[in-house]
Amino acid sequence: MAIKGSLKEASLPDVLQLLALGKKTGCLAVSDRQNFGYIFFNEGRICYASIVNRRDRIGDLLRKSQLVTNEQLDQALRVQEVHRNRRIGGILVELGFVAQEQLDRLLLLQIEESVYHLFTWTQGTFNFEAGVRPEQQVFLVSINPESLLLEGARRVDEWSQIEKKIPSFDLIFAVDLAHSPDDEVELSSAQHRILPLLDGTRDVRQVIDECSLIEFEAATALFGLITAGYVRRVGTSAKVQVPRVNDTRVQEHQNLGIAFYRTGMLDEAQREFRRVADLRPKDGAAYFYLGLIGLKQARWLEAVEVLQQAVELGGRRPAALHAMAVAYEQLGRLADAEGAYAEAAGKSRDEPRVLIGWGVTALKRNDPEVALNRLQRAAEVLGDRVRPPTWYWAMALATACHGDLVAALQVAHGAVVAHPGSAPLRNNLAVLLELSGDLAGAEMMLRTALGEDPTLAQVSKNLGDLLYRAGRYDDAFEAYERAAKLSPELGDDVYFKMGNIAFKRRDKERARVCWKRVTELNPGHQLARTNLETLDATA
Repeated sequence: MAIKGSLKEASLPDVLQLLALGKKTGCLAVSDRQNFGYIFFNEGRICYASIVNRRDRIGDLLRKSQLVTNEQLDQALRVQEVHRNRRIGGILVELGFVAQEQLDRLLLLQIEESVYHLFTWTQGTFNFEAGVRPEQQVFLVSINPESLLLEGARRVDEWSQIEKKIPSFDLIFAVDLAHSPDDEVELSSAQHRILPLLDGTRDVRQVIDECSLIEFEAATALFGLITAGYVRRVGTSAKVQVPRVNDTRVQEHQNLGIAFYRTGMLDEAQREFRRVADLRPKDGAAYFYLGLIGLKQARWLEAVEVLQQAVELGGRRPAALHAMAVAYEQLGRLADAEGAYAEAAGKSRDEPRVLIGWGVTALKRNDPEVALNRLQRAAEVLGDRVRPPTWYWAMALATACHGDLVAALQVAHGAVVAHPGSAPLRNNLAVLLELSGDLAGAEMMLRTALGEDPTLAQVSKNLGDLLYRAGRYDDAFEAYERAAKLSPELGDDVYFKMGNIAFKRRDKERARVCWKRVTELNPGHQLARTNLETLDATA
């Protein structure tokens, strides 16, 4: 289930309710201009949320809560520089600076605050990708979205009022000495905490960073002081603020690009990586990601061009060579693909994706024996891990082309067991079943594949061919018609057989339309032209 839309047309709370009611699992990505956040769901409950480039990271929350000192946080960050795959919270627990229970409580708060902040976004887009899960290292929770909606609505209302007094965090406020609160005025604890920081030198962002409060609490406290007349605006830091260094801007665009890419928002990811490339023209990583985006969007030639730049700028790394090989393969440049795969395999001998792609290229070059050797090597590297669908597809086909139909059937049956929801693998098994003479099994497999993914035109076409050969023309016509609607350019043989069936039904006009379509797709199709001439002669 893919859900996309504009926040102007559907509010985020409405989308959350929809996902909760549907008990969906996946990632909801939300973008608002240069801001990006995401919420992960597990069976309709929120399990993780985060906002890219937002400053309330767990280290900041721990410091604001006075659970760790700046020195302890700096020490943990130094450890993280050496072990980049470890999270700062886990390092602080291991060093004994914070208890696991305290960390878990703040992580839950961080996730809730991220969701509340996303509620305030009223423009931009959202995109839900089913089945996408958080990285294994993140702290997961289980929150009923309904429990956050009421508080989220309250905050949205309050933010709309707060923004009238504090439209930008660049503003600088100071206590109005002529109207400062005396000892008889009852201030909230949050207001007591931020009041000493309002000295006319710190902007709102700095006040929030230093007051040990979450953003919403600090802004609410400041709003109250401004409304009561105890605080007045004295300037802005925007005019004197030193422009961010280029590296900081690059990192922000890069972080956004990676987040967009991981959640399937490819156009947005492309925009961010192009900005990285503009700011840092010799950044090979930006071109690498642009190449990956090109692959996902089937823009093969563009992918080759930017991946060549990635290789020139970032070195001939296996990942970039593999991506380039995939693009070459899709363009039909099999010699170039063979070379790129060979170099990638030489640099990374234990990467199954490279070996599988290399095997597929051999298969497309009509060399099943070489394909089998490469695919068997990939299986050895994978060990006990589940083989990916592409491996099963290529292995079954290579085995069949090598002349061992029984072994090919075994591989295809194993594919369906390993990936029971894969309609393409069921389609491949159906083809092999038909070749072995099991027509009933082939038909059952094709109909099961259609039930799993009715949008695959090739499955409908194969079912139509099976039924056509069996003389079940009405059923075959229905399957061909569905295939043609799904993919109008699927092939001239679909329309030719539809024309034949229409003619058998004595529907000459429909036969004429179908055979004419054949000649449009394939002007050299002599049988279709002969049939049209026959129709004209008998009209």
